[in-house]
Amino acid sequence: MTTETAIFGAGCFWGVEYVFERVPGVISTEVGYAGGLTDHPTYREVCSHTTGHAEVARVTFDREAVSLEQLLEVFWAMHDPTQVDRQGPDVGDQYRSAIFVGSDEQRRVAEDSRAKAQERFDKPIATEIIETGPFWPAEDYHQRYYDKNGHEPYCHVVPWRTLEELGLVSA
Repeated sequence: MTTETAIFGAGCFWGVEYVFERVPGVISTEVGYAGGLTDHPTYREVCSHTTGHAEVARVTFDREAVSLEQLLEVFWAMHDPTQVDRQGPDVGDQYRSAIFVGSDEQRRVAEDSRAKAQERFDKPIATEIIETGPFWPAEDYHQRYYDKNGHEPYCHVVPWRTLEELGLVSA
């Protein structure tokens, strides 16, 4: 098995994690904070809009089972990447659309994918492609939030069932 890690911001990290953990080939997910200035930020600090962090999901995957390109297809389908600093009812810079890249190859794949995805949207894609910096895990109660609490995901523009119907995730 050859593993790789990618970090995605696509609105509320509960929903991002929920979707990615259902993609065949994904080994693990963890929610947290990236892209900001504060070391070890808390959820309260991130929500104060003073840290610059985005809510993100770190996704570790088996490259022999799923490619970064395939994960990016899920990413583009799970949210509206044309929205700036928001997703659906969630508003704030922590909900921005972002792909954090850890190598030149990841950057190339992300940029190519963004260009292809732009063809499907009438408005410009606002998704940032950013060098991966520190990833700060979110508090335990945020990890696998929907699974722990028995809720159906409610914080994404495109419901996860639609992604299932498109064949991008499994139940």
